[in-house]
Amino acid sequence: MSLPPEKASELKQIIHQQLLKMDVHGRIREVLAETIREELAPEHQQLSTEDLIKALRQRGIIDDVMKELKFVTDVNEKEKTSAPKPSTHFVDREPPVLKKTNIDPTRRYLYLQVLGGKAFLEHLQEPEPLPGQICSTFTLCLHFRNQRFRSKPVPCACEPDFQDGFLLEVHKDSLGDGSKMVDATTMLSICDPVHMVLIKTDTFGETTLVASYFLEWRSVLAVENGITNVAVELLGVGTESKVSVGVLNIRLEMYPQLNKTLSSEITSTQFTLERQKTAEKERLFLVYAKQWWREYLQIRPTHNTRLVKIFAQDENGVNRPVCSYVRPLRAGRLLDTPRQAARFVSVLGHERAPVIGGGGGKQEQWCTLLAFLCRNKGDCEDHANLLCSLLLGFGLEAFVCVGTKAKGVPHTWVMTCGSDGTITFWESLTGHRYIHRPINPDDPPLVEQPKPLYPYRTIGCIFNHQKFFGNCQPSDAVEVCVFDLHNESKWKPMSEEAIKSVCPPGATSSVPPFPPLCASTIDAAVASNEIEVQLRILVSEHRKDLGLSTVWDDQLSYLLSPALAAYELERTTGVSAGNEEFQDAVRRAVPDGHTFKGFPIHFVHRNARRAFATCLRSPFCEEIICCRGDQVRLAVRVRVFTYPESACAVWIMFACKYRSVL
Repeated sequence: MSLPPEKASELKQIIHQQLLKMDVHGRIREVLAETIREELAPEHQQLSTEDLIKALRQRGIIDDVMKELKFVTDVNEKEKTSAPKPSTHFVDREPPVLKKTNIDPTRRYLYLQVLGGKAFLEHLQEPEPLPGQICSTFTLCLHFRNQRFRSKPVPCACEPDFQDGFLLEVHKDSLGDGSKMVDATTMLSICDPVHMVLIKTDTFGETTLVASYFLEWRSVLAVENGITNVAVELLGVGTESKVSVGVLNIRLEMYPQLNKTLSSEITSTQFTLERQKTAEKERLFLVYAKQWWREYLQIRPTHNTRLVKIFAQDENGVNRPVCSYVRPLRAGRLLDTPRQAARFVSVLGHERAPVIGGGGGKQEQWCTLLAFLCRNKGDCEDHANLLCSLLLGFGLEAFVCVGTKAKGVPHTWVMTCGSDGTITFWESLTGHRYIHRPINPDDPPLVEQPKPLYPYRTIGCIFNHQKFFGNCQPSDAVEVCVFDLHNESKWKPMSEEAIKSVCPPGATSSVPPFPPLCASTIDAAVASNEIEVQLRILVSEHRKDLGLSTVWDDQLSYLLSPALAAYELERTTGVSAGNEEFQDAVRRAVPDGHTFKGFPIHFVHRNARRAFATCLRSPFCEEIICCRGDQVRLAVRVRVFTYPESACAVWIMFACKYRSVL
C-alpha cells in the first residue's frame, strides 16, 4: 500500500510524537547501555542494529509501542460509514472527543490514569461485542474540588478496558489565582478525596449505579518520583455494599514533579489524625443525638411512631446525619429561577432503591449528589435533597420535610418559609407547589376551613444544612401543623453547633463535597427530530398492521409546536400562555366539515419505542393513531427541552384531522 508524500510525512510525525510521549528514546538508551554492559564489555565487539532490536523485543519495548499506536480515526470512520443507522444515533452514547488541555505551568496538577479493570466477575460470561453492536457499557465519573470528569464508555466485561487520563488541578481555595504553586505540605492539608462513581448503561439506555468510591490521592506526596500505582477495590451499593464488584488499576502522578516529597510517616500520621478527629466529632454528635431523642420521647410517648429521621444510609451503607445531604448549591447560569430548579429536579428520573427478594419493604438509600446526578435518577429523598440545596442557593429558607403521604407511605418533600410567614410545599418529583394554610381544630364547626390540595398526610421532622426540628405538636397531621419554628413547644430544635460539627464547612473528610452542575450535552433539535422520525415509522408500521394507510401532514405537525412550548412553560412557571394563537392556527388548518383531535403526553426519557408503547395504552391516543375515516391526515410533533446534567423533558403530541362522515 503506497501513501502520498504528505500522508507519509504526517504518519511519520504521529509516530515521532508517540515515541516522544512514551519516552522511547530514553528507554532505548537504557537498553543500549545495559546491553553493552552485559554482553559486549568482555569482547568490545561492534553492536549491530539486529542485536539492538532483539534486545528491545526481549524487554517488551517494541510491543509497548505497537500497543500504544492505535489508529482510532480509521476504525471510527469505517464504523460510521458501514453502520446502517444515522450518525446521530451515537451522539449521546459517545462523549465528544476531548481537546488537548492547556496546562498552566504555574499550577499544580494530579494526573489520574485509569489503566483497565479486572475481577468484574458479574460480567465473566459476557460475550465479546461484535463491531458496531450496541452493548452494555461502564462509565466512570469523577469529582474533585469543583472539577468533574467522565470517562469514555467501555463495554462491560470481566476486565473492562478503561484507558483514560484525567488532569485534576490541585489548589487551595483560600489562595487566589495569582498565588504561588502549592507545595507538598499545603497539599497534605487538602483532605478532599477524589469521588469516583461507576455507572452501567444497558442496551436500552437505562443506568445503574455500580459503585461509589472515595480515593485518597495524597499517598502520591510521599513517593520519590511523584508516581504511584494503586489497585482500587470497588464495593457494591445498597444491600451489596460489602461485596466486591471489581478492581480498577489507577496510576497517580504529580505534575510538575515535587521538589521535595514528604516521608510516608508524615502522610500516614496526617491520615490517622484526620480519621481520629472525624471519628471523635461523629461520636460526640451520636451521644448528643441519643440525648435529644430521649428528651423528644419524654414529651409524648406517641412520638416513637413519628418519622423523625436523624441519620440516613448513603449508597455505601454509611450512616450519615441527614443535614449533611443538604447544602446551598448555586447552579451558575444553568438555572435562572427557583421554579426552573424545581422543574429540573422533577425531570430527573424517579426510581426506588432496588431490593433483592420480596416482602414489600422499602430499601433505604440516600445517594450522594454525584451518584444521583451521574445516574440521572434516584428516590424521592435524593430529589428533595437536591431541590432543597438549589432553593437554599437561590437565597430561600428551605427545608426537607420527612413524613408520609396517602396510605402511610413514607415520603420526603421540600418546604420554604417566606419572610411574610407564607409556607409553601414543593413536590420534588413533579415540580408542583402548594401553599399551606393550617386548619385550626379549635375553630367552631361552622367556620369554613381551607381544603388542602397537597398529597401529604403526616410530618415528623424538617431539616436543612444548619437546622433540624422534630415535630412535637399534639398531632403530626400536616393539615393542622403550624410552622412556627421559633416556638419550641411546637418544634423541638437540635443544637446548631452540634449540626455544624458534622456538616460542612465544620466537618472534615467524612462528608463528600458537592459537585457543580454540568450543562446539558444533548442537542435539543437533533434529539427532537430523531424521536419524531422514529415515531413516524412506528405509527406507519402499526397502521399498516391494521390494514390502514398513513398520510402525514407536515404543516399540521409544525402547528403543534406552540402548544408543546406552552405546556413546558406552564410546568416551569405555572403560567399558561399562547393558547389562543394555537387554537386559531388549528382552526385555520382544519377545513369545514373536518374533525381535529390532539393528544399531548410528557416523558423524561428519549426512548421512542417505550414512549409509543405508553401512548398506545391511552384510549384517546390510540383513537388518533388508529383513526379511520375519509381524508385522514396524521401529525406528530416532538419537542425536547434540555436541562442541566443532560436531563430532559420530552413533549409529544399526536394529532389527526379527517372528514366527518355521519
